[in-house]
Amino acid sequence: MKKILFVTSEAHPLIKTGGLADVCGSLPKALVALSQDVRLIIPYYQALKTTENVRFLFSLRVDNRSINVLETVMPDSGVIVWLVDYPGYYNYPGNPYVDEKGEPWENNAERFGLFCRIAVEVAMNRVGQDWKPDVVHCNDWQTGLVPAFLSLEYERPSTVFTIHNMAYQGLFPLSAVGSLFIPGQLWHPGGLEFHEMLSFIKGGLVYADYITTVSPTYALEIQTAEFGYGLEGLLEYRQASLGGIINGIDLDQWNSETDPYIPQLYSETSLADKLINKTALQTQFGLPVNNKIPLLGLIGRLVEQKGIDLIIECLPEMLTLDLQLVLLGSGDKEYEQQLQGLADLYPDNFAITLGYNEALAHLIEAGADAFLMPSKFEPCGLNQMYSQRYGTIPIVRKTGGLADTVTDTLPETLDNETASGIVFNEASASALLEAIKRCLILYDMPEAWRSMQINAMRKDFSWQRSAEDYLALYERL
Repeated sequence: MKKILFVTSEAHPLIKTGGLADVCGSLPKALVALSQDVRLIIPYYQALKTTENVRFLFSLRVDNRSINVLETVMPDSGVIVWLVDYPGYYNYPGNPYVDEKGEPWENNAERFGLFCRIAVEVAMNRVGQDWKPDVVHCNDWQTGLVPAFLSLEYERPSTVFTIHNMAYQGLFPLSAVGSLFIPGQLWHPGGLEFHEMLSFIKGGLVYADYITTVSPTYALEIQTAEFGYGLEGLLEYRQASLGGIINGIDLDQWNSETDPYIPQLYSETSLADKLINKTALQTQFGLPVNNKIPLLGLIGRLVEQKGIDLIIECLPEMLTLDLQLVLLGSGDKEYEQQLQGLADLYPDNFAITLGYNEALAHLIEAGADAFLMPSKFEPCGLNQMYSQRYGTIPIVRKTGGLADTVTDTLPETLDNETASGIVFNEASASALLEAIKRCLILYDMPEAWRSMQINAMRKDFSWQRSAEDYLALYERL
C-alpha cells in the first residue's frame, strides 16, 4: 500500500472551475478504491462546499504566520481531505484564482506559495500527524513550488507533477521571489527563473521526479513550440521522465442506463430509445421535431481554444446542409453575439443556450446524434468521452486527448470494430466542414452508424484504468 499526498488547488465536488477539479476529485477516490492510503490537501476557500464534518487537526507556523489545518472527507468516497486555513489568503468571495470581476487576486503568488510550503511540511512529516507519504502528487502551476522545495530536503518522498494545461504557468514578477522566501539555490534560469520572472510551473517541470500530462498525445505536443509556451526545450530535455495518462470519467454520473437528467434511459441493446431523448432535445431548444435529420450538439467554453471561430466561420454553409445544431456554453462575448445572431437567422436549424446547465448538458449528450469538438488544442477533454458513452458520435480534431480517445471511422476501423467517431487534422473551417459532411454520409448508412455507436459505448473510460496506470508509475518511482 502506498501513502499518497495529493496536492491541488481545486477538487470536485468541493470546488470547481474546470477539468482540473474533475481529475482531482476522481483520481484520489479511484486510488482509495485500489486500497491506497490517500490524503488530499487544498486551501480552505470561502467558496469551498463541505458536506461532511470539519474538525481542527493541527496548527503550524510558516514564514512567521500561524496556519490551521482542518480535516474533512470527500462526500461519497471517504478520501481524507486536509484544508489549509489561513483567512488572510483564502477567505475571499470569488473563485480560487480570480475575484468577482474576473481579475486575478493580486497576491496569488503569496497565496499559492504559502499553500506549497504547508504541503512540504506535511510531506516531510513535520506536523505531528505521524504520516509520511511515499509519493507527493502535485497538479498544475499552483502546486509547482512543492517539488522545488522538496528537492532541498533530505530523505524526501518521490514527486509527480501533472500538467493539466500548459497555457497556465503561474508567472509572477521578480518581487515575488523575496516575499516567498525562495532559496537562492532554486533561483536561476535552470530553476524557477523564466525570463527574469518567477515561474511556478517550472518548479514542477524542473524538480519533479516524473511529469505526467492528461493524454499521451499531449505529452508529445508540449515538446513543440506550438504547444510548449516557451518551455518546450525543458520538456524535451525531460522527455525520459515525461508521459501521458488519459483521464477517466465518472461512470456513475455519465451513464445512459441510470442518468436521472434524461427522459429515456437506454443502452447499446436499446439504442432505438435514444430517439425519445432526441425529440425532447429538439423540443427543449424550440427546433422542429424531426427524427430523420441528424442533430449535432456542442457544449463548451466559447473561446478560441475550443475552435469556436472555426464553427462560426463555417456555420452559414453548414446550416444549408440537412442538419440541426444545438449549443450550450458561454465565454467570449463577441462569439456569444455572433452565435446568437446566426441562431436568429436560422431558427429551424440552430439554437443556443448561453451559460451552463448540468441537466441540459446531459440531455444534449443523450439526445444528439453527433457531438462537435473542433478544439485547437485539448490536453485531454471529457465531452468526447461522455459522448461515446452515450452513443453520440464525436467529430473531433486530431489533437491531445481527442486523438487518443476517438478512433476515426474508415473502412478498416469499421471492419475491426474500433470506429467510434470522425477525426479531422487541420484546424480550419473547411476541414471541419468536410468532417461534418462525412458525418452526414455515415448517418445515412444505418448499419455503419449503429456499429460506430456500439463501439463507442463499449470503450473503457473508467477512472480505475487510469488509477492503475498512476499506481504503476508510483511503484516505478
